[in-house]
Amino acid sequence: MTRLATKIVLLGGIAGLAVAGVAAASPADSKAPTLVVRYHAELLDTDSGARALYYKIARAAEQVCPHEYSLLMNRAIVECRRQAIAGAVEKIHNQRLAAVYAAATSKSG
Repeated sequence: MTRLATKIVLLGGIAGLAVAGVAAASPADSKAPTLVVRYHAELLDTDSGARALYYKIARAAEQVCPHEYSLLMNRAIVECRRQAIAGAVEKIHNQRLAAVYAAATSKSG
């Protein structure tokens, strides 16, 4: 069986928050920073693999969303990361990954 490398693109940025489908948006349509997250589809065959991919997506969201922390920016940064992760999980459309995402967001919110 050949290992098919699949990729997702995370987009981030304060200005892009109004446009909901963060991961579904085309990089050419946005000036927001982008980051490609590569993974093998077989990674999603196990719960531990889905958790590993979720962690990788979350780290990527931290990189594409603004890093400047202040009281005013914090809410926008959190929302940017939330939308980037949610968009990536939706784009991948995998039950295991969605369950990991649901568990992570229920703990944080």
